[in-house]
Amino acid sequence: MNKIKLMTHVVVGYPNMEESEKLIKILAEQSDFLELQIPFSDPIADGETIMKASEIALKNGMNTDKAFRFMEELGNYRMPKLVMCYYNQVFRYGVEKFCKRAKMSGVSGLIVPDIPPEEERGEKFMEICEKYNLDHIRVISPASGVERLKINAKYGKGFVYCVSHFGVTGTKTEFSNNLKKYIERVRKYFSIPVALGFGISSSEQISKIKGLVDIAIVGSAIIKEYDKEGIAGVETFVKSLKADTI
Repeated sequence: MNKIKLMTHVVVGYPNMEESEKLIKILAEQSDFLELQIPFSDPIADGETIMKASEIALKNGMNTDKAFRFMEELGNYRMPKLVMCYYNQVFRYGVEKFCKRAKMSGVSGLIVPDIPPEEERGEKFMEICEKYNLDHIRVISPASGVERLKINAKYGKGFVYCVSHFGVTGTKTEFSNNLKKYIERVRKYFSIPVALGFGISSSEQISKIKGLVDIAIVGSAIIKEYDKEGIAGVETFVKSLKADTI
């Protein structure tokens, strides 16, 4: 029987620190990977839902330093914790300082979608990730050509994050016949597990991609569920997602 792992996402500090911690506890119980996004004022890859969540977290005073402190206080969970952020945040904090702090906070990998690995700053970032034994998760889109796939396959570790469609996170996804060809193309160059994200919002969608990819990523849908039904709604929702991964 085909199985698929579940990766869930939360914006650190949304809607506030107390609720954020409750959300993480629930997600941690049902997830194989936990993606912790440090809020940013210009989240270019994020849709309206995550953008608004980031704005609220920032208004609450969340920043990179506080986010790491929060992660340190979370304690150890059985699954890998991954940090999602943008390069400007890493650069302003200091690349080495950021990676060192991430490792000290129990983080196993970084997702930084806007840093080209072939550029000097990208190479430096990868080197420092290696120094602190952090996976640098590469992000691939349907528009990625052969050379882009080769470069990212050379540097990527942990798993490859495949964007399910053109655009930003949270937009509705209908899986097309081209998805299989897209994933097959990615697997041709990557030997690590393949994750699929952007717009996955139901157990039905997860069932459809079982056997095609190794990890399903759910982010915006969790925030939407929280906004509608609160913590209890998220718990029910994530349990239903997890049930369809087995």
